[in-house]
Amino acid sequence: MRTEIRVLGPLEVSVGGESIVPTASKPSQLLAMLALNAGHVVTVSALTEEIWDCQPPRSGVPTLHTYILKLRRKLDQALAGQGGRTSKDILITRRGGYLLDVEPGDVDAVRYEQLSTAGRQAVNEGDHETASRTLGAALRLWRGPALADVPAGPLLAIEAMRLEENRLGDLHLRIEADLRLGRHHQLLGELATLCARHPLLENFCAQQMVALYRSGRQSQALEAYRRLRTDMMDQLAVEPSPRVRSLQRAILTGHAVMDDLNFAVNG
Repeated sequence: MRTEIRVLGPLEVSVGGESIVPTASKPSQLLAMLALNAGHVVTVSALTEEIWDCQPPRSGVPTLHTYILKLRRKLDQALAGQGGRTSKDILITRRGGYLLDVEPGDVDAVRYEQLSTAGRQAVNEGDHETASRTLGAALRLWRGPALADVPAGPLLAIEAMRLEENRLGDLHLRIEADLRLGRHHQLLGELATLCARHPLLENFCAQQMVALYRSGRQSQALEAYRRLRTDMMDQLAVEPSPRVRSLQRAILTGHAVMDDLNFAVNG
């Protein structure tokens, strides 16, 4: 029976098409921890740290066991009439913790990491077409912020932040690949949205400047730099980096050519 775990957005865990996600916040945190670490033991101490933010009540461990029992009941309901596996075959008790036993491919975060690794390898090899296609496939697995509907304790917050940083990095690399493939016109709308959402991220602004310049929109490329500089000075009291200032000067003088702009989408 197919198990599907999706953490790249609202938490979705289904068995045979039936959701087993609890409605209460703390049991959903527990399930999210198990889902993110599918195939690996999550210790009781880690679960209590996440659920009670390092301050579990005296009844913390018994309460945790109650959450596990309720989760197993939902699993049994999903497995009813199917024969074969039971809830204890999927949510397994191990010494000191619990393990969610599913296939790696059942977890969207695992599929994302695999595609991300392959896409970054293609970037390193200079295969821009494969990089764009593979990183694009990885990014399409995202449905919103990781675990968007799960209250995050200290451990889930760190993991969600790590996933988001990886997503932004892969997005930057995918756009770089598309720029190197000459797709600057197609990127203008996407980059405008990204710069509005992330006004202090230089990489997206530099890529927008490149795309605008290559599309014959020099004045708008310079305006993008002006907005970046204003936001950085107002909020961080720092100037844009030397590489972005160099890009602005090249566009300002009209001496920038295709090869000169490649540096703006590196790193």
